[in-house]
Amino acid sequence: MVYAPTVLFSLGEGAVIPLIPVIATRLGADVSLAALVAAALVIGQLCGNLPAGALVAKVGERFTMVVAGLASIAAGVGMLLAEDLTLFTASVFVLGFCAAAFGLARHAFMTTRVPPRFRARALSLLGGSFRFGVFIGPFVAAGLIQLTGAEQSTIWALLVCAGAIVPLVLFGPDPEKSSPVLLKPTGAAVAEDSGEVVTGSIPTHDRYGVLATISYYRAVLMRLGVSAATLSAVRSARQVILPLWGVSLGLDASTIAVVVGVSGAIDFALFYASGQVMDRFGRIWAALPAMLFMGAGLIVLSLTHEANQAAMWFALMAAILGLGNGLSSGILLTYGADLAPEEDPATFLGAWRTLTDAGGAAAPLVVAGVTAAASLSLATGVMGAVALLGAAGFLRWTPRFLPRRDA
Repeated sequence: MVYAPTVLFSLGEGAVIPLIPVIATRLGADVSLAALVAAALVIGQLCGNLPAGALVAKVGERFTMVVAGLASIAAGVGMLLAEDLTLFTASVFVLGFCAAAFGLARHAFMTTRVPPRFRARALSLLGGSFRFGVFIGPFVAAGLIQLTGAEQSTIWALLVCAGAIVPLVLFGPDPEKSSPVLLKPTGAAVAEDSGEVVTGSIPTHDRYGVLATISYYRAVLMRLGVSAATLSAVRSARQVILPLWGVSLGLDASTIAVVVGVSGAIDFALFYASGQVMDRFGRIWAALPAMLFMGAGLIVLSLTHEANQAAMWFALMAAILGLGNGLSSGILLTYGADLAPEEDPATFLGAWRTLTDAGGAAAPLVVAGVTAAASLSLATGVMGAVALLGAAGFLRWTPRFLPRRDA
């Protein structure tokens, strides 16, 4: 009941995501407009975090997941029936909104109910559940298209998965009742504005609204939150840079797919290792190596475009990036859970996830802009520098804002 709904939702979403640009072109979009339609998913997720945090704070995780499941069904029906880009784009946006609500509801549940001694492992499994669905989803989509010959058939996978989630959450055992709320023995260091570390329990206070929460916790959001956003940005940039790099080297599509697939397999294989490292040695011992691996991989890649063995360097650096991304599994979830206030974590998590999603949404724009103005190599190097700056931010602010044993 904790992980199964997550796998179902991500499986349905993962089956649809690769076909969104393809269906958009069938509805009359050119390449640039199809990319904009696909971006509506990320924009919807970005816009959905803050309202989802407020909803979870008011009605709880279970009801929020039911609402997200029903809205996902509506979004799938809209995508299936769309005869123009307006309805299709709106439906994609709603699906992203639902993804934000669903993810935040489960994040808030795990934050309040998982003991700190194995919180990172539990949240790494949650992150791995999302990755599993996204990893398997495209294969499900390929099978459906092979059977039916229609791209819209993938939307039925979303409808089936969302349709299974609603009764599972409504009528299955309620984890919120069987799992007691656990208070963290020490609160996160989220001093209102001074930036000074605060130890001991956070004083009980009335629940804040979304904007008041952002204001009250602005110190940690502007420091560790921005560092987390750089991690999200580098992850997102990796997904854009690797296929483009293969194309720029003149590699065929199957070779690029194999390289990206191996990188993704390494990433997926390591998702639980990240939680083990964070729980046993501290959060920084997963965050820092992950950022350094990805930063070094991007910078080295940026210098090899004209090398004699450019294709070999491409494959090697893709593996390094997969290694770094795998080591970062669950980090953003765990940091958010550690920093969230005990009494009302949902609104804080909404602000935290908005920051990290903003980093992920901005990265492709940065890559596209720098590539258009200069070159793909420079854009890759810029994102490598962003990763190293993020590593410095984690190193600087993690010991200050988290309890010593978690840092």
